[in-house]
Order: sequence, then structure tokens, then C-alpha cells
Amino acid sequence: MATQSPPPSETPKTHLSQASKERDFLTHLEVYLAKRDGIDKLLKISRYASKIILSSSILPQTLDLNHRLKSFESSVGISRKAFRLGKFIQDINSLRNSNFNSTENKILNFISYGGEGFYYFVEQFVWLSKTGLIDAKYSSKLQKISAWAEFVGYLGSISLKIRDLRRIDEEEGFLVLKIEDLKSRVCGFDKEEEEMRKLGVKRFLKKLSIVQDVSDCLMAIGDIRDGKGRIFNPVLMASAGLISALISTHKNWLSC
Repeated sequence: MATQSPPPSETPKTHLSQASKERDFLTHLEVYLAKRDGIDKLLKISRYASKIILSSSILPQTLDLNHRLKSFESSVGISRKAFRLGKFIQDINSLRNSNFNSTENKILNFISYGGEGFYYFVEQFVWLSKTGLIDAKYSSKLQKISAWAEFVGYLGSISLKIRDLRRIDEEEGFLVLKIEDLKSRVCGFDKEEEEMRKLGVKRFLKKLSIVQDVSDCLMAIGDIRDGKGRIFNPVLMASAGLISALISTHKNWLSC
């Protein structure tokens, strides 16, 4: 009797699962660097690491390397804006595909995706002003509008993620009660424990995402205030940018 082969619909899924497990570091890196966000976040790490070195005065002001680092940081900043061309469409689609199960959720999604989308849209004109195609006199106004849009977007994003975190806690509480019930019945609960583990990972990533948004929001406020205020000193702002870059790099690495 011939061995029955698995249904065609299951074969690709199994194959992909095995390929994912067997994928080595360089293959993973290739997939990561093929994405727009992968390159963007590596540039972000480079930029804010340079800013920390420059703002902390580690290098003497007279050193030629210091001037080269300033030029590098500025060039990377302009390059990152080029990588955002058309990125606002991603937010438009996210807004279109959002699940508006309540008025509050609808408002928060609109604030989050709408603010971020408008920020990326304005950033295209900021890039054009930085490259010289648009008169530089508009650069300051465009950057201010961009910073306000970014700030509003992150407020919405943080609110949504806090709601998601509460929902995860509720799901985890339900699972704890279910596991205790199964224990009392002397039943197996391996599936529930696996779900608990996944929820724990999900909660951790959500908390990291909130830290990232708070860091970016802090930088947006700094841009709105033109860096005025003790809390908005260059070292703190650069450190917030680096924290945000490292977290987003970690998330993007796991997702590809």
C-alpha cells in the first residue's frame, strides 16, 4: 500500500516552517536588509550614536574626526528622509484596515495612523528642502509641522498600545484561571502553558514598543521646542533616539 502524501495545502506550510528554523544568520540578515525599515533603522543607530559622541564632547572640537562625524551625521539624517518617500501610504492602508469596534478605538486609530501618515507626508517636503529643490526658507516651518504631526501620532500610538497591553493582561488572567481549573481536574494543560508563554513574549514586545514610542515622542517635543529646556539637552535626545533605534531594529529582526 502506497504511503499517503500530505495534502498540497499543508506541504508549503511545513516546508516554510522548516526553512525558517534552518535559516542561518547571513540569510536572515539578507532578508532584513532587503526591507526599507531594515536599512532605515541601521542608519538611525548610526546617526544617534554619532550624535551621542558629538553632544557628549568625547572628541576634542579641534579634531578633524569631529568635523567628519558632524558631516556624516547630517548626511545620514538626509538619507533617512529619502527612505521615507511614500511611506505615508502604509499608514493610509493601516487606517483603512483598522477594526473600528468602538468610537474610542476609531478616534485613537485616526490620531495614531493619521498623525504618523501626515508626518511622513510632510517629511518628503522636508527632504526636498534639505536637498535644495525647495527653497531652504521653508525648511523651518516644514520641520515644525512635521514635529507636531509626529507628536500627535505617537500620542495615539501609545494610547492604543496601552489598551493592547491591558487586553493581553486580561487574556493572561483568563488563562491562569483555566490552567488552575485543569490542574484541579488532573488534566493536561500543555496547550494553555504554551499560550501563556506566547502572551508573555507578546507583552514584553508591546512594552518595548511603548518605550520606543515614548522615546520618539520625547524627541518630537524637543523638535517642537527647538531643544529649549533642561530636559531636552542634546545627550538625552540622542540617547532617546538610540534607544528607539535599537528597539525597532530588534522588532524588525524578529518579524523577518
